[in-house]
Amino acid sequence: MELFAKPVFLVYFIPVLLFAGLAAWLGFKIKNHLIGSLFGAEAYAKLTADLRPVTKWRNVCFFLSLFFLFVALAGPQWGTEVLEAQGSFAQTVIAVDVSASMRAQDLKPDRLDNAKNMLRMLVSNLKEERIGVIAFTSQAYIQCPITTDQDALSYFINSLKPDMLPVPGTSLASAVSLAARMLSKYPGNKALILLTDGEDHSPEELKKAQETALKNGIRIIAIGIGSKEGTLIPAKTDASGRILEYKKDKEGKTVVSKLDEKTLLELAQATGGVYISYTTPAQVAVKVEAAVKDLDRSLSRTASRAVYKNRYAFAVILAMLCLAGYLLWPRGRKPRVREAEKELQKR
Repeated sequence: MELFAKPVFLVYFIPVLLFAGLAAWLGFKIKNHLIGSLFGAEAYAKLTADLRPVTKWRNVCFFLSLFFLFVALAGPQWGTEVLEAQGSFAQTVIAVDVSASMRAQDLKPDRLDNAKNMLRMLVSNLKEERIGVIAFTSQAYIQCPITTDQDALSYFINSLKPDMLPVPGTSLASAVSLAARMLSKYPGNKALILLTDGEDHSPEELKKAQETALKNGIRIIAIGIGSKEGTLIPAKTDASGRILEYKKDKEGKTVVSKLDEKTLLELAQATGGVYISYTTPAQVAVKVEAAVKDLDRSLSRTASRAVYKNRYAFAVILAMLCLAGYLLWPRGRKPRVREAEKELQKR
């Protein structure tokens, strides 16, 4: 445990103490100079003979008040308390296509790496969003539950890889249905950011997925990644990354993967969302941010944490008491001493 939250203030006290001591010493010198100039030392001594001199403890109280003030600034702390923070967040799920077609290199180095670059930018900018991550092929799986933890989101985005799931193919409906289950417990309008090349091997299920999204207030922001002309899909590479073989279908024909904008556009429009054609990570991230800025927000508890209790109040009270002692220290008159007693004392 650290006894002080900001111990540097204790270091700052040293020059302040030196400055206050220097000021007191200069004041004492100036006072004696003025007394000598106006009255003379002997005359001033006679004038103040009956006054009780200021005790040194008054000055001690002043310096102690300064010390305790800096102790309070340093933040003395002991004991712990649990803080639970709350915030108002919009709810968003990101669904990323990790099928084999995302290996296509019509965008360099490939489609999925471009998607991940964009998502890293997006997540770092969406500070007021609770975000979940889905990876999907013909089936969808939760990679990261809905959270505000930026580190966790970055970790799961970085871990996305083509063919990371045990099932091949692509089904947009599976991603939409799983996102709807994740977002159904939150009120108001939510968003699904669907990042894919749009190729769908189960188009008959898409209509039902649209209805599910509408029923749960989910706006789909579809991002089409790839080229309309299409390109081949690498199936095997060597250690240096050189392509040795391209993906083939069941009949032995080389597969060409093309961006299907029509399906993605219809899906987005059906749910009141938008379709965004992928250009660069930065440009797409800005467009997505604009698309989700008016989502409904709900109050949610963020992560709780244990912290040390700040006990600065004790030091402030001690500083106030010492300052009061400095200002209110009593000054009275010396008891008169008879001349006879003075003479006896001389003898």
